[in-house]
Amino acid sequence: MSEGISVEALLEEARLNAAIPPPQERRRLREAAGLTRAQVATAVGVQRGTVANWETGATDPVPPARLPYLRLLKGLAEIYPRPAEFADPVAALFADELAPVQTAPATAAPAPVPAAFSGLETLRGADGLAVEGDPGPCVRCGVETAYQSTDGRPLHAGALCQPATTPTANTGPVPVAASPAPAASPAPAPAPGPTRPQRRARSAARAQAETSELITRAVQEEAERAGGDMDAALASLLKRAIPDVMTLFHETRATARYEYTAYPVLPDVLKKPSKKEPDLIWEARPSFQNPAYSARVPGDVRVTALDVNAAYLSAMKVWLPIGKLEHTTGADGVGPKRSGVHLITPAEWLHPHLPDPIGDRDEPGALWVTDATLRLLLRVSGPKWGLTEAPVIHESWTSGATENFLDALRKLLSAAREEAIANGDTLTLEYVKAMYSKFISTMGESIHNREMIRPDWMHNIHSQAYALQCGRAYKAHHAGLEICMMKHTDELHVIGDWRQTFSEGRGVAQMKIKHGEGKTSGEYTVGRVNG
Repeated sequence: MSEGISVEALLEEARLNAAIPPPQERRRLREAAGLTRAQVATAVGVQRGTVANWETGATDPVPPARLPYLRLLKGLAEIYPRPAEFADPVAALFADELAPVQTAPATAAPAPVPAAFSGLETLRGADGLAVEGDPGPCVRCGVETAYQSTDGRPLHAGALCQPATTPTANTGPVPVAASPAPAASPAPAPAPGPTRPQRRARSAARAQAETSELITRAVQEEAERAGGDMDAALASLLKRAIPDVMTLFHETRATARYEYTAYPVLPDVLKKPSKKEPDLIWEARPSFQNPAYSARVPGDVRVTALDVNAAYLSAMKVWLPIGKLEHTTGADGVGPKRSGVHLITPAEWLHPHLPDPIGDRDEPGALWVTDATLRLLLRVSGPKWGLTEAPVIHESWTSGATENFLDALRKLLSAAREEAIANGDTLTLEYVKAMYSKFISTMGESIHNREMIRPDWMHNIHSQAYALQCGRAYKAHHAGLEICMMKHTDELHVIGDWRQTFSEGRGVAQMKIKHGEGKTSGEYTVGRVNG
């Protein structure tokens, strides 16, 4: 016998393998214990996507992770048994698998599946996996399932579905005979089920609600641990913001239709020459002040300092490269569904009353910019704006891209932020802010986040935040407002009735008057721009 292998261990694995619970029960047990897929994956030694496949029925557990996973399920079943009809916790865990074995007496013939259900098929997505919808009793066997048939009714996927049975006192489950329908009255037509977009929307809403619970639970844990000391609770939440947001990121990627590379091979232009030096990407950070106001008489015009809400959270809606970055020359790497970094020579900016989309750059000539900056330059040089000439593109490192890669995470954090504001929950609000800001700032070459090295994404998100800020300034100018100053990604000073152009509030798409210390807060006279 090989060392480390015993007869008892082999028998234990054989017993567990013979009665592995179905996918929906695996998920129920995990959720009952309040565990995430990432936690289970770490415990049994697999990727979180593998756990997701086990819970949807796409694959079954295989060695070496199978035995620890089945042990976990058995232990959870003892803590969180199924409903009262299964008094034995082990029987509760494996009830769906044992039911076919407990057959009726030989004289009882199994009832056929009613003809009305014989042609039903499971609804599957483009990836071949069964699509989930609202849970309900399976139209074949009556056991609750989240899987759907092609006509929108609850239906188990594949072999998981068993003919409907009813228990008896002495002989165990006996097939239920189908009652013949009255000949005089035809069976009523089934009610139309939800459409595929409706099912997707409901599934997405349910997934967001489940993931949002992770944020709520974290805040409650730290508040209780701190004994009501909100400052101590916030300090603890800020420390765990990075691993927590990475967990949320992986949870929101559970149903994604494409993979990504967390540690891609990067071109030298995206690598830091040394620890103290940045890489060569210019993020076009603006710090604009209109020179036309230097000659103004102090006090003659009122200026409003506007505050942009959650600027970096909005910037997560950006085109990000998801494949291997490929080198091209000229404009060959530029396209509506490609993203990366580009070496360009921008045209001269001839509008001192408006912020330069390249930002405050002292040296002329060619420079490396992100796709977000290039898209802004192409917009302002297009026929709608006509503010400058198009840049000259020399070479690029790009790949196929998507604008929605971080959209599920962005929506999740936006919803949590809105709820915290509505409830006056400062603790959750600061925690959410720390999660999205640190997620973006550490996805490059950071010692604080070892799960992802994507400097190309970090630069593009940063640049998108600045591009959106420039877009607000151009929108304000087009609406007749005068741009007095623009700072960073979240501060815009204007002269005029700004409420006719921007919606006021604390929402992600809104603006509010800036409050706080310093001369750039609230409303002031134009003479204060220059001190």
